[in-house]
Amino acid sequence: MQPEEKDASGQPGGGADPGNLDRPKPRVSRLFRLLLCLALVLAAAGGGAAFLLAPAHTPGREAVALIRPGMSLPAIARELEAQGVIKSAPAFTLLARLCGGAQRAKAGEFLLSSGQSAWDILRVITTTNGIQRRVTVREGLPWWETARLYEAHGLADRERFVQAMHNATLLERHGVPAASAEGYLFPETYQLSRGKDDAAAVVEAMLKEFGRRAKALWPQGPPPPDELRRVVILASLVERETGDPAERPRIAGVFANRLRLGMRLQCDPTTIYGLGPDFDGDLKRAHLEDAQNPYNTYAHAGLPPGPICSPGLESLKAALAPEKHDFLYFVAKGDGSHEFNATLDEHNRAVNRFQRRRDPEDSRSAQPSGPVVPATVAPATKAASAKGKAAKAQAKPAAKPPTKTQAKPAAKPTAKAQAKPQPKSAATPAPKAGAQRTG
Repeated sequence: MQPEEKDASGQPGGGADPGNLDRPKPRVSRLFRLLLCLALVLAAAGGGAAFLLAPAHTPGREAVALIRPGMSLPAIARELEAQGVIKSAPAFTLLARLCGGAQRAKAGEFLLSSGQSAWDILRVITTTNGIQRRVTVREGLPWWETARLYEAHGLADRERFVQAMHNATLLERHGVPAASAEGYLFPETYQLSRGKDDAAAVVEAMLKEFGRRAKALWPQGPPPPDELRRVVILASLVERETGDPAERPRIAGVFANRLRLGMRLQCDPTTIYGLGPDFDGDLKRAHLEDAQNPYNTYAHAGLPPGPICSPGLESLKAALAPEKHDFLYFVAKGDGSHEFNATLDEHNRAVNRFQRRRDPEDSRSAQPSGPVVPATVAPATKAASAKGKAAKAQAKPAAKPPTKTQAKPAAKPTAKAQAKPQPKSAATPAPKAGAQRTG
């Protein structure tokens, strides 16, 4: 998965002479060109320029040369001379021009040795991809964690990553129906090289991979922009709620049922996303009551305004085809899986079984960030058209925003139901943002 190759000059290569378009051009074979190059080099060597083919040092020492986009051949030669891998920049420039390598030097990092001949060095920088940096982007990362990952590998600084994410031309080219690439930065293992327009190359590689994977989901072509956007947003919620691929369609079904019944999603991960990269992991009642946070699905009905992470293929599949069932609630069991229930009474009993008797130190989330217990909600209105026991259990809205574990207070308070810190035995601490999955 590599960005599109360009030479160091940034040009596509030589073109036809506009003044001689009608004149047939003689075609010189590659072998003939190489023989001609060798003859010219040997002639130069006979004239006292034998250093053109000789190593700079014997034995040699290794050095990493960085060729930036747009570097001219003389500038490349000066960089190689400064690194001590060639003896003479002018001589190397002459060699490259005689051998046709002037327009073929690639941008990137190259591991070279002063024990190599100038000929070998020219071959390396014109025919290889140089040093490749392997970066694994796991599912469920928000953009700032993805940017931090690439920055740690020396491939893109955060500011330029943000600029590339919001580059309208880049987004339009890859069919992203949003003003940001969040959600479309496909999680995968990438091998990239430095030296290109780093941040733009990184973002484009991830968008290309999203487009490639989307073809498996929509073989007949991508859906309308609004539908694509809806699927990616829903997939991002599913991705943050569970690490178990087998549960993802069922969790997608829970969210689909809530949306159909007019229930607010009340999903902690969306609220946390809206708090941004500075969130300290301590989700408070004030955060759940904050209507200024557009991603607060306690305060706002429907899906959040955009994806909250980069979902993987399994979550996209789940969002595209949610499981059909009557479940409206789910609670973490503590082993990476969840129990699903259709009524509030059943759910509250599950909370008592799986949450209250757990040791707080073992009750951290199985997700990258956010609480262990998923959203459990009351209807947005009394006329939410819920059926059976679920409708009766939620006919009256709570006086205060409902808790993460139940739609109305149970006999004992739960971890997320408390506005103030509770004793250690009752608290379910919210995990720090960016914690690794354990399930």
